[in-house]
Amino acid sequence: MLENLKVEDFAGRVGETFRLDPPEGGPLELELTEARGEGGDSHSRQPFSLVFRGPAEPILLQRIWRLEHADLGALEIFLVPIGPDGKGMRYEAVFS
Repeated sequence: MLENLKVEDFAGRVGETFRLDPPEGGPLELELTEARGEGGDSHSRQPFSLVFRGPAEPILLQRIWRLEHADLGALEIFLVPIGPDGKGMRYEAVFS
């Protein structure tokens, strides 16, 4: 399913919450704060990136994480910590 996702699938979801269940501790909520990229035609996908904000602690390691969204379902996304923003830790996912 990831190969079919486009920036348009996320652009209208900025501000929405994605649930992540790390192996230790309770579930975390990540807020989608940015969806950047250009839309493509119906036959191809243009590269895009997503930025999520989670709590300041714990800081998640760079790896593939399972995120769950009410409408999009479960997504296995490679997240990279990119630093705090004053409200929590930010993570980026890049789709090429």
